[in-house]
Amino acid sequence: MVHISSWRFFAAVSALLGATLLSGCTTLPIGEQASLTPGAYAPVVAPQTPLNADLMALPAPTARTVVAVYDFPDLTGQFKDEDNYQSLSKAVSQGGAPMLIKALQDAGARRWFTVLDRSSLNDLLKERQIVTEMRKVYRGEQNIDPHVLPPLSNASIILEGGIIGYDTNTMTGGAGANFLGIGANAKWVQDTITVTLRAVSAKTSEVLASVTVNKVLASTSIDGNAFLYVQMDKLLQGETGITTNEPKEIAVQAAIDKAVMSLVMEGAQLHLWSFQNKAAGDALIAEYSAEKYGKGAPSDAIDPALPVTANAATAVQTVPIAHRVATAAAAKPANLPPIRTYPYLPAGDPAAAGNGGSAAAPNSNLPPPEAGDGETVN
Repeated sequence: MVHISSWRFFAAVSALLGATLLSGCTTLPIGEQASLTPGAYAPVVAPQTPLNADLMALPAPTARTVVAVYDFPDLTGQFKDEDNYQSLSKAVSQGGAPMLIKALQDAGARRWFTVLDRSSLNDLLKERQIVTEMRKVYRGEQNIDPHVLPPLSNASIILEGGIIGYDTNTMTGGAGANFLGIGANAKWVQDTITVTLRAVSAKTSEVLASVTVNKVLASTSIDGNAFLYVQMDKLLQGETGITTNEPKEIAVQAAIDKAVMSLVMEGAQLHLWSFQNKAAGDALIAEYSAEKYGKGAPSDAIDPALPVTANAATAVQTVPIAHRVATAAAAKPANLPPIRTYPYLPAGDPAAAGNGGSAAAPNSNLPPPEAGDGETVN
């Protein structure tokens, strides 16, 4: 049988061990963590990471480059690993395109790239088709005024790539110890996510630059246990522990941020674009080369050949032919209905008088006045 003093010593050690393990990993009481009280886990804006801060702090370029993003897919084809059943959930995020768009906008605080979102191009084209059809039906226009529906911007460079690898258990390890029935152990596992990003010329389809980035995910598990005979035939057992897994979405975003940063450096080396401050740009390129080839390699150890496509970053936008003011007869076909004489006009509109409506004082909620062709007068 154990003396009371020994039991108190065990209780103190166990309490201290549990407090140590849990103090650095939680900010809410255990009861409040398990509750469903609204506000217990309020949504927060994703905090800025050091890597994203470096991306936003990039020195300004001499000119912004127009780039288009169509997709950044998961090319691994992997599903989540489950022990007892087959999971249909993907192992990594399927939202690569939004992450890439955000990283491109963050580059130099939106100074490096003008990003064209093509990931939902069908939706955009359908909406523009609605505008075109409505003006054809209700205004008789065969050629839409470019002031109403200007041409879409086009990019000089298309950014392609995707998540090409997700390797689990690339490295595992742990440590533990036990003494007089009291012990603790720690385990850790590393996974690796690999992404690739390349710049493709929209003029010639030449691959201008390509980068590959690896990101390690760390998962750790710490637990402690104790066994103590409080009486000859009575055993007291206690356990505590915590496991931490790095979110895969945050790891993918970090890898994409690093890929955009690397692509900026590669493009500067290949003269696709340039830094406005040449000295600051050269310092960043030298730092990138040391990271890529090793600190012992000279900065001019590898002199890459330039792309064949000339002025690859220059995009020539479509400019509509000057809009000519047509005569009143030509601008307003005879078969069009009178201006704003529709049955659904609000009460009080003077234009509703021709349709049997009241010609009282105009309502304050009426739309802006219109010119002779039905367009809003600014």
